[in-house]
Amino acid sequence: MGIHGLSKLIADHAPGAVKENEIKNFFGRKVAIDASMSIYQFLIAVRQEGNVLTNADGETTSHLMGMFYRTIRMVENGIKPVYVFDGKPPDMKSGELSKRSERREEAKKALDKAVETGDQENVEKFGKRLVKVTSQHNDECKKLLTLMGIPYVNAPCEAEAQCAALVKSGKVYATGTEDMDALTFGSNVVLRHLTFSEARKVPIKEYNLDVLLDGLGLSQDEFIDLCILLGCDYCDSIRGVGPKRAIELIKQHRNIETILKHLDSKKYTIPEDWMFKEARKLFQTPEVTHGDDLELKWTDPDEDSLVKFMVEEKAFNEERIRNGAKKLSKARHGSTQGRLDSFFKVTSVSSTKRKDPEQKGNDKKKMKGRGGFKRAK
Repeated sequence: MGIHGLSKLIADHAPGAVKENEIKNFFGRKVAIDASMSIYQFLIAVRQEGNVLTNADGETTSHLMGMFYRTIRMVENGIKPVYVFDGKPPDMKSGELSKRSERREEAKKALDKAVETGDQENVEKFGKRLVKVTSQHNDECKKLLTLMGIPYVNAPCEAEAQCAALVKSGKVYATGTEDMDALTFGSNVVLRHLTFSEARKVPIKEYNLDVLLDGLGLSQDEFIDLCILLGCDYCDSIRGVGPKRAIELIKQHRNIETILKHLDSKKYTIPEDWMFKEARKLFQTPEVTHGDDLELKWTDPDEDSLVKFMVEEKAFNEERIRNGAKKLSKARHGSTQGRLDSFFKVTSVSSTKRKDPEQKGNDKKKMKGRGGFKRAK
């Protein structure tokens, strides 16, 4: 789910924090990608005549097709992806997971009714709501990535938090996900629509956390409290407090404790035993593996093993799989040119910004030319 209404709030109150870019503008960048989010997209987007793709044995293969071809597209555009897989969800997320289970049950009933009445539009609509990423999907994608020479990371807990840790440690430039809570976890750059932008003909949206905080006039801790007020996966929010009121309250009182002292409890319903402090701690100090303890290594694809797995086991077309493997090899060895902005050093726009080894600085003119964010000297 991420954070309720955060993308719209950013558009309304800090529009300078988001830029639209083409995939080619991220040439030379390493990006940590939320694997489960991507696999879910592949399962609902890569379809044939309205049905999820399967092989002759009835096994789902949509996730493998999406992972294979869209990863190749990123690599061909000079991006070095690393996929991050979810670990065990935090205990505080149990309530949200329970709600999702209930919504799935409701969708199943609605789907059965739509099938019975022949309502094809609702069959498609509610069918998508029942799509779920399984451990088998994850395991098969990990095997595929290994054969493609693409690294992956098993997060101890939330993938978005682990992606943010990789960004903060300088291992990668950005987090690639649709969940806005990657910003709440502290990822300085978040890329939305990265894994499906070309398929849907939509631009990649690049969110910059430092510019966002500057635009909102908030510190990272204050921003975390704002996100809790908006609604997150770990605790309920205050009934009656929408995005507009939430930003007003945070700017006026700066933290949730002070807000609660001044809030009219007759007008707003505060959750009983509200665990906002625990949610705040999860965002501030999530369970992650530090970037310095991880080695990210991109290697040549194993073409023969790819054919054995994708063609012999999963019934993909051999010519296409071999062509894909050759594209990976060509992209890996075809260009050694680095990003020009890695040779320039600038001062961050915020005094609290971390130094990012993946982006040691950007020449102003170069940044303007590639549609990036303007940095203050």
